[in-house]
Amino acid sequence: MATSTYTVTGMTCGHCVSSVKQEIGKIDGVTGVDVDLASGLVRVDSAGELTDTDVAAAVDEAGYALSE
Repeated sequence: MATSTYTVTGMTCGHCVSSVKQEIGKIDGVTGVDVDLASGLVRVDSAGELTDTDVAAAVDEAGYALSE
């Protein structure tokens, strides 16, 4: 099991959080997603290592961006 932490920019409300959780949750191997709206921090638990490209694409699909 692996845990990765990312920072997402552009989230302003609970709907934003739900969208990010839903899209990241669709990535194969993801077992849990925790999003903190105030800080923009996203913790992703997964069965194995995730690629930053997959996470960035999921966040983009939700309408937001990973912080560089």
